Amino acid sequence: MTSFADLGLSPKILAALEKTPLKAPTPIQAQSIPHIMAGKDLMGLAQTGTGKTAAFGLPLLHRILDLGHPPGPKNIRALILVPTRELATQIKDNLTMFTQGTAVKVVMVVGGASINKQAQALVRGADVLVATPGRLIDLIGRGDVSLEKCGYLVLDEADHMLDMGFIHSLRQIAKYIPVRRQTMMFSATMPKDITEIADTYLRDPVKVQVAPPGKPAEKVTQGVHYIPNGDKARLVEEYLKKHPGEQALVFSRTKHGADKLAKVLGGWGFKVGAIHGNRSQNQRDRILAEFKSGEVDVLVATDVAARGIDIPTVRHVYNFDLPNVPDNYVHRIGRTARAGASGSSISFCSPAEMDELAAIEKLLKKPLPVLGGAPWAADVIAATPKPGQNRGQHQARGQNRGGQKAGSKPPAPKASRPGGGKPQGGRPGQAAARPQGGGGQGPARRPKARG
Repeated sequence: MTSFADLGLSPKILAALEKTPLKAPTPIQAQSIPHIMAGKDLMGLAQTGTGKTAAFGLPLLHRILDLGHPPGPKNIRALILVPTRELATQIKDNLTMFTQGTAVKVVMVVGGASINKQAQALVRGADVLVATPGRLIDLIGRGDVSLEKCGYLVLDEADHMLDMGFIHSLRQIAKYIPVRRQTMMFSATMPKDITEIADTYLRDPVKVQVAPPGKPAEKVTQGVHYIPNGDKARLVEEYLKKHPGEQALVFSRTKHGADKLAKVLGGWGFKVGAIHGNRSQNQRDRILAEFKSGEVDVLVATDVAARGIDIPTVRHVYNFDLPNVPDNYVHRIGRTARAGASGSSISFCSPAEMDELAAIEKLLKKPLPVLGGAPWAADVIAATPKPGQNRGQHQARGQNRGGQKAGSKPPAPKASRPGGGKPQGGRPGQAAARPQGGGGQGPARRPKARG
């Protein structure tokens, strides 16, 4: 099939598509749309950036247009559940674009925004409701929405919903939806729990797979740079200066780390913003809007942004911290090379992150090309605390943050460990002497991931 018209979509939808950048269906769209239009349950596996929203959105809207009458007060016809606010916004914007010139009503409900305004938007019902699980449960509990007439359920980024612990919320929501419904589930990876969810909520589903689970987009150039934690900020600066004017996403493991890095990069003259779970919905929307418009060149984010950000101009992804869930690596780098474009991904690996790197390479079934440094020696790895280690522990009564008793003299500073610990120089961006990965004996063999 070479066009959306070949798929049998409604003329109204085809007219709306003519005003969008979508000119021909992607593989996941071409394979999914006919099955969904035929009323079949579907399990879709595809990389991020391959057009999954249109794959379920277009046939869903086609079926809703056939009904021809309003849904009724507080009722909805189709429910799309997603794990993050950013993904919800992306889907809502796309569906609104696909329904231009029609009477189809699309509503979004997410946390971090006014629940009263969202309830007001649902007073007359909605054809399609895009929701995050927690906010939907709140609205159900208040009696602001009814799922009794919901004939379609879409679970998008189902694997990420599992990662975020939404399985119990999903079970709770499913109790309110009729058993006789059409269910579609889309995921970029296929862990065991996803198979169990598919067996529970889908009936004789058609399975559509356009790429092996866990495989990143083909046009992403990947690499790893071995570097101590203390030198990472300066390395980001070096890479960013090599590509002036090109947009980049920098991923941090923690919210505090994202804010700290954004402040450092901003002090060095970059137009930078940061988003994470502690930012309000308005703050996240504003920063994403600035990133999309080009006012911000560098976006520092936690994994909250690893999915749901569809910005074709992102050319570079930097993993400042390696993710502790290897599947998240695939989603992170899927933020570049969107819709057939090319992009690059560079991961920074400190001694404490060798296990994370090994898990990522196991998922990819190949090693990442080395762009700098050398794999860390076993003694350096052993001497380096894992991320978060020795932090956040309860302090003993009568002791201060340094662990000494109140009123006692502080202990004399200990000598730094060779090749491990923090590099010399505590000021942001002050480069430290880089210990050699192989301890002066050449590249060491990379230890295998434990467990």
